[in-house]
Amino acid sequence: MPDILTEIFATARRNKLRTALTGFAVAWGIFMLIFLLGAGNGLIHALEDSTGRFMDHSMTVYGGITSKAYEGLRKGRSIQLDNKDLHTTAHDFSQNVTAAGAVVRQRGVQVSLGSEYVQVSLRGVYPEEITINRKTMLCGRFVNNIDMQEKRKVLILSDTYAKELMPKGYVRLLGQYVKVGEMAFKVVGVYKADRSGMADDAYTAATTIRSIYNKGDKVDEIYFSFSGLNTMAENTDFEKNYRGRLNKQHRAASDDESTFWIWNRFTQALQMNTGMSIIRIALWIIGLFTLLSGVVGVSNIMLITVKERTHEFGIRKAIGATPGSLLRLIIAESIIITTFFGYIGMLMGIFANHLMDVTIGSEQIDLGEGEHISVFLDPTVSFQVCVAATIVMILAGMIAGLVPARKAAQVRPIEALRAE
Repeated sequence: MPDILTEIFATARRNKLRTALTGFAVAWGIFMLIFLLGAGNGLIHALEDSTGRFMDHSMTVYGGITSKAYEGLRKGRSIQLDNKDLHTTAHDFSQNVTAAGAVVRQRGVQVSLGSEYVQVSLRGVYPEEITINRKTMLCGRFVNNIDMQEKRKVLILSDTYAKELMPKGYVRLLGQYVKVGEMAFKVVGVYKADRSGMADDAYTAATTIRSIYNKGDKVDEIYFSFSGLNTMAENTDFEKNYRGRLNKQHRAASDDESTFWIWNRFTQALQMNTGMSIIRIALWIIGLFTLLSGVVGVSNIMLITVKERTHEFGIRKAIGATPGSLLRLIIAESIIITTFFGYIGMLMGIFANHLMDVTIGSEQIDLGEGEHISVFLDPTVSFQVCVAATIVMILAGMIAGLVPARKAAQVRPIEALRAE
């Protein structure tokens, strides 16, 4: 084996350009596969992150503007959700709705502790918020039913805001009173802000917001979880009936789809999954064709190698070399070149993905009102995929070298000696 390795390296040194071209084809194929999969994963992870913050089987409803005149009322009326809509959601659609809540928002509120302060959007919510919109508590608790009943001045902050108010250990905020506007609120919990920066708000009970800011029975949004709606058609029918019922309560045409905007996270997840599957399949197809081009390159160059060394192989066979020894030599050369440059391509692909992660892996789009969404997140490929791609290229290189190797092993010495 050492003799074979020595001979292979000597051949590579004599044919630097040929070896470099072979190696480039292999390394480029591996690099492009890992790079493309990493870029695709960055997009997919960003989509999953933006949708993973909420319960899949849930909807959020916002008021809109009428697009049709109805019962003597002009079109273009603003529709404001209220407690009656929340009651209708929870009780009249109880066959599917499992839990419901609402948001009453007060924007531009200053929260201060001593000389430290932050500007927040204060959201008055129901206890269902923590499960439907998935808040992870780091310490303390969330809004509960007693807060709602007694209209308590309690406050739940994100860890981002908590660290600004108390940089030396935000856990000590629990139980302390902070100023919210001109009133004192007790901090009862700190939740984990999501990576996108969306919904990084301060929370209190919805009844508290109504009482302090004189919101009456109006709400800014209604959210609810549901069950029994497992297909796109079932969700479409539910949304149509639900919108028609709310339209009736607000004296709008039953078929007016502009009165309310319904964010259905289940149907969005179905569409996302379909889109992500298409992206994955497309990236794998492109990557595999790139690998195939590397395999073709290796095969072509090995064919040229065998043709150039036909005279040499004739001499070897004339002095006693067996077909098996020639077969091993050519296959070993193909495997070693493919393995070496495949490993280089794998390292380059991993480095490129890491570079993407450092440079654009945390970029966000500003949605306004302090909300952001990630567009590219964690563009990496698992180590198993990298190794598997390299092994595939090595096996392909071996197969690519097998055809010319068999041809060289079968050539008759006298014919090989005549070759120029």
